[in-house]
Amino acid sequence: MQPPDLDATDRRILAHLQEHGRVSNLELAEAVHLSAAQCHRRHRRLEERGYIRRYEARLDATRLGLGVVAYVHVTMERGHIREVEKFRELIRGMGQVMECYAVTGDFDYVLKVVARDLKTLSDFLLKSLAQLPGVNGVRSSVCLDEVKCTGALPLDG
Repeated sequence: MQPPDLDATDRRILAHLQEHGRVSNLELAEAVHLSAAQCHRRHRRLEERGYIRRYEARLDATRLGLGVVAYVHVTMERGHIREVEKFRELIRGMGQVMECYAVTGDFDYVLKVVARDLKTLSDFLLKSLAQLPGVNGVRSSVCLDEVKCTGALPLDG
């Protein structure tokens, strides 16, 4: 279901910005068939209403020497409620952790982690992550090949 305050033009603006974050206002206006002034007003409104959270550059991890991606499942100790906020605070400060989600099922958290190599990943898992307050267990799955990786959200319904 589409948010009621987004029309088709707003969705075209958002879709174009997802693919071309550095586009100029004039180029964006041309791409979505608006005048530059109309486009600028709509773009600002989308930012002000929180549809656009931030702009960022997507870096190539492999070119930066981070050739290992792993998904890590974390199980917390029983009664871990006292440690949750400390755990979350420490996770937010760990540069290797790209994403962290509290989940349902057999694990409490799933993390996306990057590392230089398997030894670096192992050291991170054993010496850093497993030592965090409340952590009972850590299991990881190393990615063999990237099939799809995007931050773009579906805007067509």
